[in-house]
Amino acid sequence: QLQLAESGGGSVQAGGSLRLSCLASGRTLDRLGLGWFRQAPGKDREFVATIDWNTGNRKYSDSVKGRFTISRDSAKNTLYLQMNSLNSEDTAVYYCAASPNYLSDYDPSYFDWGQGTQVTVSS
Repeated sequence: QLQLAESGGGSVQAGGSLRLSCLASGRTLDRLGLGWFRQAPGKDREFVATIDWNTGNRKYSDSVKGRFTISRDSAKNTLYLQMNSLNSEDTAVYYCAASPNYLSDYDPSYFDWGQGTQVTVSS
């Protein structure tokens, strides 16, 4: 069974950067899509970015395109999210998740979720 564990969250001022990590264990990540989602207080969870683990192809939400970069290190079984030019609207709990579908931005297609890591951006 796949287990995902996020880390790297914290507090940062607007304009700053953070890098989130998601360590995967328990099964191979071949033929999976790995994604980042986030949930702000009082809002639904929303798609941020996803990557095809095998090919490295990526997809981003419009709200983070050009500021965030999703990447993976296959040797370390780790997914990353580099977040630059952060603003207060990026404040949320960030989750990584796995899907059998490639480049999916559809929340229900993801079957395994981490526990989340808090990102707080102050202005």
